[in-house]
Amino acid sequence: MPIVNNSAQPMYDLPGLKHQTFAGPQHGMKTLEVWGQTITPGSATPVHRHKCEEAIVVLEGSGTCIIEGEEMRFGPNSTLVIPSDAVHQIINSGDTNLVIIAALGMAPVQVRHGGGEAMDLPWQQA
Repeated sequence: MPIVNNSAQPMYDLPGLKHQTFAGPQHGMKTLEVWGQTITPGSATPVHRHKCEEAIVVLEGSGTCIIEGEEMRFGPNSTLVIPSDAVHQIINSGDTNLVIIAALGMAPVQVRHGGGEAMDLPWQQA
């Protein structure tokens, strides 16, 4: 069983969001990806969808999760459960960094904008 040194994984620094893939196709995964992300206060993920379930564990911070138009507030020590193909967005509506770990049931994850058009992910360009 391979051991991944998370701190050695490439960091993608996007406006308001830092991303690392802790487990994915580059690590031999075929049906699961695990991401670590930090979202700065006032920033958010794009509105998006993917044809797989997603579980997001909130390690630090608080925010708002919008799933299919329904807004829900959350804090640390929460898990967000996102159904397959649901249009959603994670917003850091707190005043500290939002630190999350996301497990997605697809590898590679094929993300689409809310309207359905393909979304290019910088960490999948390599």
